[in-house]
Amino acid sequence: MHEATMVTRMTADSETERKVSFGFEDVTESEKVARVKGVFRSVASRYDLMNDLMSAGVHRLWKHDAMNQVNPQPGERHLDVAGGTGELARAFLTLADKAGKRRGLDSQATAIVCDINDAMLEAGKARPDNQKWEGRLDWVCADGQSLPYPNRSFDAVTVSFGIRNFADRVAGLREFRRVLKPGGRLAVLEFSHMTVPALQAAYDTYSFNVIPKLGSLVAGDEASYQYLVESIRKFPAQDEFRQEIEASGFSRVSVTNYSGGIAALHFGWAV
Repeated sequence: MHEATMVTRMTADSETERKVSFGFEDVTESEKVARVKGVFRSVASRYDLMNDLMSAGVHRLWKHDAMNQVNPQPGERHLDVAGGTGELARAFLTLADKAGKRRGLDSQATAIVCDINDAMLEAGKARPDNQKWEGRLDWVCADGQSLPYPNRSFDAVTVSFGIRNFADRVAGLREFRRVLKPGGRLAVLEFSHMTVPALQAAYDTYSFNVIPKLGSLVAGDEASYQYLVESIRKFPAQDEFRQEIEASGFSRVSVTNYSGGIAALHFGWAV
């Protein structure tokens, strides 16, 4: 194909590609994927520390409650999408082992951390506490919108603070439903919207004035944390997102708000 024709076709493709939000910008889906990869590659080495600082450690309580609702069991297979450094996967295995011990069962659960960003996975794989789970915890670099697994492969799928970064979150939800076994559980923990409107202004002031500066000081990257703050504001409200999950094939979808709606857990069952 002639070079000029190739350039023309590429330009036309980019112009017709659906636009999605990257923070407060509208970009093509492919551009969002590339830019999100850049964001998390930049912050990977300080990701866990920044989460602790931004939430004063409260994000760990949210995740703990989310995993208790998932209720891991011995012998189950868990997929943590956009799993980053593997915090939820390790929690799943820990709770599954505790459940097995209580019931006198020795079958072992397994978990896979799936993330589109290789730098986040490398940061997670470098953690020394992974040695405890050798042979039971795997790491896979893949897109959550196109999972490399057969239908009905997992008992539980989780996503923690990652789905707002998807170029097409509905496509992701449909993939989660596809790879879940009938009766499998989906838990999506994500930053959300304050349930008391009067508190939203104070939360916005903190988010836009403190978090990017903190990102600059700790991670050396103010722009990435500016995006993260903006992406939270562009994410749908709790009820709207619940409807998207239901439309993707999940039933009995519930919403648990944390800290007045700063974060919310959407929990559903594959049918």
